[in-house]
Amino acid sequence: MPTLDADALLADLEPAQREAVTTDRGPLCILAGAGTGKTRVITRRIAYALATGEVRPADVLVVTFTDKAATELRDRLAAAGRRGVSAFTFHAAALRQLRHFWPRVRGGDLPGILSAKAPILAPLAARLPGGYRYLAVRDLAAEVEWAKARRISPASYVDGVAAEGHDGPLPADLMARLYRDYEAARERAGLIDFDDMLALTVNLLESDEGVAAEVRDRYRWFSVDEYQDTNPLQQALLDAWLGGRDDVAVVGDEDQTIYTFTGATSDYLTGFTTRYPAARVVQLTSNFRSTPEVLGLANRVLAAGRAATEERVSGSVPRPAKRLEASLATGPAPHVAGYETDDAELAALTARIRDLVRDGVAHGGMAILVRTNAQLPAIEAGLLAAGIPFHVRGERFFARPEIRRALRVAAALDRPAGLRRIAESPAVALSERLAEAFERELGVRRTDVPDGAAARERHGAVMTLLELSEALTTADPDADVATFLDEVERRAEAEAGGAISGVELLTYHRAKGLEWDAVFLPVLEDGTLPIRQATEPRELAEERRLLYVGITRARRHLWMSFARRRTAVTGREGRRTRSRFLDGLLPAPIRTVRLVPSEAATRPAQGERSPLSNALRAWRTARARADSVAPFIVFHDSAIEAIADRRPGTIAELRRVPGVGPTKLDRYGAEILEIVSRTGGSAPDDGHR
Repeated sequence: MPTLDADALLADLEPAQREAVTTDRGPLCILAGAGTGKTRVITRRIAYALATGEVRPADVLVVTFTDKAATELRDRLAAAGRRGVSAFTFHAAALRQLRHFWPRVRGGDLPGILSAKAPILAPLAARLPGGYRYLAVRDLAAEVEWAKARRISPASYVDGVAAEGHDGPLPADLMARLYRDYEAARERAGLIDFDDMLALTVNLLESDEGVAAEVRDRYRWFSVDEYQDTNPLQQALLDAWLGGRDDVAVVGDEDQTIYTFTGATSDYLTGFTTRYPAARVVQLTSNFRSTPEVLGLANRVLAAGRAATEERVSGSVPRPAKRLEASLATGPAPHVAGYETDDAELAALTARIRDLVRDGVAHGGMAILVRTNAQLPAIEAGLLAAGIPFHVRGERFFARPEIRRALRVAAALDRPAGLRRIAESPAVALSERLAEAFERELGVRRTDVPDGAAARERHGAVMTLLELSEALTTADPDADVATFLDEVERRAEAEAGGAISGVELLTYHRAKGLEWDAVFLPVLEDGTLPIRQATEPRELAEERRLLYVGITRARRHLWMSFARRRTAVTGREGRRTRSRFLDGLLPAPIRTVRLVPSEAATRPAQGERSPLSNALRAWRTARARADSVAPFIVFHDSAIEAIADRRPGTIAELRRVPGVGPTKLDRYGAEILEIVSRTGGSAPDDGHR
């Protein structure tokens, strides 16, 4: 592709973007609101500096937040005919420099890299006193990462957390010892972790003048993306690269600071002009992504955050109001509503997805965002039951250790010995066979939900696998273990290749930087968003920013919802309160979120629920309580309403009802037919009971 000249690079930019692009020397601070064309500005600024001869490609180092962003930036520059620019994450850039300089400075090869802290931390955590030994290892690993990001050593940990007002997963003295023991064990193993990559690179640059001179001679022009999420260790590395120079451009948005729990801080962004008094500041507020309706809601979230008590922290300085300005035409009003139950919320959500598909929105153009991964299994089960394709972004579901173990158990059933056991009980449905095998081989039972967040998440993943088998047999009553394994293999291959086209499920944090035509934000309740652990003003402010990030992912359609009653994975139903962040969010005349009765979500044209529907729901509640499971595990609202509509009188008729798979038929069929008969339906076929 021919190289773009300097004028062409400016032709389609709005004034603020053009100012940022043509400021080819630092220090420069670009405050880029959501959807304001940040990536385009970064790319054009580099291309413009190259086109005007201000810099050479080899002089440039662009630091991005993710590998994906670095790849995208390199691809865009290549498309503009600009190659040879270095674009890496902090970690990738540090690793390249370590590998280059380590043999020369330290002698020998760079130590091996520890891909995960769990193998070293797990045995140490098992020796913790009392109930602390049951803490999730990943929480302990996250605390070590936080400390390293803040440049806090084991020796200074106790004083460090006290100075920062930080609450870790363990008492400070106990965590300090665990941190010390982890470092000692890691060093004995001759390994470094990802945090060490940055620290060791900083040390090399600060201690060896020759290394520092070589790196600074190589890179003369710096650009840093997502600067609001930089931590002290990353800033130390940037300072070491700069070596007192100021030719740096930073790009960020204080209102999208959502990673302070990792040790990041927006202070470097907000304090940029203090560090560099001569810096130019360019603010991008023209949004090219979302409709005015979506942006209006986003702006109100920000305004409420600035006025809220959570923002009034000691020593804070009032910030000027920032409003995103829409560049797109008007669109549909955001849907903000509450439902009586979580089942009703999920039924309404899946119905809305079907409506959007009928209107031409592809499944791949939609996303459902949640606060934590623990909220995903219930949504996955609902989408499976509704026959809606989806995939979970951010982790490969079929690569999870508990899923690999479960699939090995399933594969054993497909071998001769397993087939003989199956042949002895041919009437047992596929999902029931799998459930029995998982209980026997893995100790995982539907009704036994373990303690601890990590354990519950593993349990939920295996339950999702069972739901997949249930959905498979609903579509194909003759499906067997071999069919199930073939389907899993197909999905795993698609997942690994990123080929799954479906509604995306992911957390708010993983959604940063992404966008969809339609975005769903369910479970907007106090205790979830804001998360229960957020009690301090700064923590609550960050939770509000998460909602802002979620809203601004939507191009056109936005759905926000909560439930008045929600069932936990233990099967217990509890009252919920809508998120405080929804208060006053809607403009007049609607001041509060309207509570939509659950029957309106599932049967909008039918008015009040039928007596049979009420009877089935009452039975489901009692059955779920007896089985210690959530009601949706027994039957989803959509299946309950389908049964009430069709009023099946025989097992054969019940089998044809959507959402009633072989396992549910075997387990609940007789009870369902009895309820139908008792409330005025056809007499059940006793021969099938």
